[in-house]
Amino acid sequence: MPLLTSKANPRFQALQNRVKAGGSRRGTTLLLGEKLIEAWVEARQTTAGKRLRPALWLRLEQTDPHPLETTLGVETQVLGEGLMRALADAGSPPEHALLMELGPEPAGPLASRVIGAWGIQDPGNLGAILRSAAAFGFQEVLLGPGCADPFHPRTLRGSMGAAFLLPIRRVETLHPDPGRWYALDDAIDALPLGEADLSEPLRLWVGNEGHGWQGVDLPKGVQRLAIPVHGVESLNAAVAAGIACYETARRLPR
Repeated sequence: MPLLTSKANPRFQALQNRVKAGGSRRGTTLLLGEKLIEAWVEARQTTAGKRLRPALWLRLEQTDPHPLETTLGVETQVLGEGLMRALADAGSPPEHALLMELGPEPAGPLASRVIGAWGIQDPGNLGAILRSAAAFGFQEVLLGPGCADPFHPRTLRGSMGAAFLLPIRRVETLHPDPGRWYALDDAIDALPLGEADLSEPLRLWVGNEGHGWQGVDLPKGVQRLAIPVHGVESLNAAVAAGIACYETARRLPR
């Protein structure tokens, strides 16, 4: 199998072009490392997992083949260390990566328990929110304007495979349906989390890391929801989302 070592190689340049588009223009993504690839394999029969389709296996030079290379039935390309590092945008290149084609966003009615992110800019924070949502039984994700790319490799690493379990769709505005809509906020007049009705259907939103919901006109039907804190001004957005997701799961009938 030929080894690609030059960034000028047409095959490598074509590969870079396939993965460089982000956000709503993204058509492919990279699963970096065996653990993330195996997490997708375990979830590939879910609705969210089926949105991703394997297209090309990438193996680091002088690395043994992975059993899934044959199982998935895709072409393998061997890359030199410099090319794998450049493609992964990481200090230490992974031994294996999987190029995935991304299908269309889901449509139709919302699930019973939905987590929403509005202006979450950091891929690590967004990945952590997805991970908490999946861990505590949420079933779908809505992403408002200004959010990080949910299928950016750094977001996928932060989610630890949660992006393969939760259908993800983008929205430009908030249009509350008959469910219970909450926006996590530390405003003085916000309803304390302990007093909120978190029964289904539930749509729980977390705002921007720096300024929360400032400048966003929350429509009627969206209630501000506060997590009481002592000694600090506010919580990290991903931490707040995790607490609210846990509290939701704690109240659900077992």
